[in-house]
Amino acid sequence: MTWKHPSSPVTKKFKVQRSAAKVMATVFWDAKGVILLDILPQGQCINAARYYSTLDRLKEAICRKRPGLLRRGVVLQHDNATPHSANLTQQWLQRYGWEILPHPAHSPDLAPSDFHLFGPLKRHLGGMAFETEDDLISELRNWFDNLDVDFFRVGINSRLSR
Repeated sequence: MTWKHPSSPVTKKFKVQRSAAKVMATVFWDAKGVILLDILPQGQCINAARYYSTLDRLKEAICRKRPGLLRRGVVLQHDNATPHSANLTQQWLQRYGWEILPHPAHSPDLAPSDFHLFGPLKRHLGGMAFETEDDLISELRNWFDNLDVDFFRVGINSRLSR
């Protein structure tokens, strides 16, 4: 309620449209492009068990897209979120001999995905409206698929030169 003069114009009420729900995407990428785009099903959260299965899918994707990488050794950079540092995850990483780059707590400047990948993605999606979650996921896949390989190379090199 608001106080106003009787001759004041009627306050307009705007119709609120429900937008598509947020989508959680985990993206694994290197200097050649996206290796795995993993979309979390609606209503699920990322926990150690879910991240464990994501790592299984990542290993399969590496076999398909970067066959020699598994022999040379995989190096992951992820933060110290609970699913990443859980015993289940650590056991998985040790079993396959994958290395983790150390990530100091509260160091967002060391998270290339936050700045180099998700910043441009947010700008691309800004102002777009999607009817369904599937429409949004389709646009995500399309955007990642159409990025030039130089986009990824620049992102990796800018982090290495710091």
